[in-house]
Amino acid sequence: MADAARARKVADRIKTLIAAGLGSIIKDPDLGFVTITDVRVTNDLQHASVFYTVFGDDAQRAKTTYLLEENRGKLRSHVGKNLGIRLTPSLEFIADAIPETAAHLEVLLQEARERDAQVAAAAAGATHAGDPDPYRHDDEDADADADQAPAGDVRQAPASDAVTGTPSTDRA
Repeated sequence: MADAARARKVADRIKTLIAAGLGSIIKDPDLGFVTITDVRVTNDLQHASVFYTVFGDDAQRAKTTYLLEENRGKLRSHVGKNLGIRLTPSLEFIADAIPETAAHLEVLLQEARERDAQVAAAAAGATHAGDPDPYRHDDEDADADADQAPAGDVRQAPASDAVTGTPSTDRA
């Protein structure tokens, strides 16, 4: 079994070989503008997933997908001749959804920007509910404690000497 680093190197080499040989192997004018975006190879180097995008409309994408599937054997032979490893991996072509996903994300980001602008416009003339400074301060705590003391039953503890703990007779 090959290690992951070797699998990445083989994947990069397969990507280069397919991208370079695509036009010369598939000699069909209906082949769209194809970009090989990524190739992933299993660690045992037996299978390669080739991700591609096609510039054009849905009909162009469908025709390109058909041509890639029809010429899979020729592309695999081309890769096998130029790769230089014992076993040639099988190829699987997968249409990459990155452009559609990116376009969808751009639409969502634009909607979010518009909503943020609406919230900012609504908040421009708004004022806070309640006091301008809703937090308590130290000087207010002393006033609040004095206000909350019970008015009727006020008892004062006898003063005591701090050192001996005996009641003090000297009240100054």
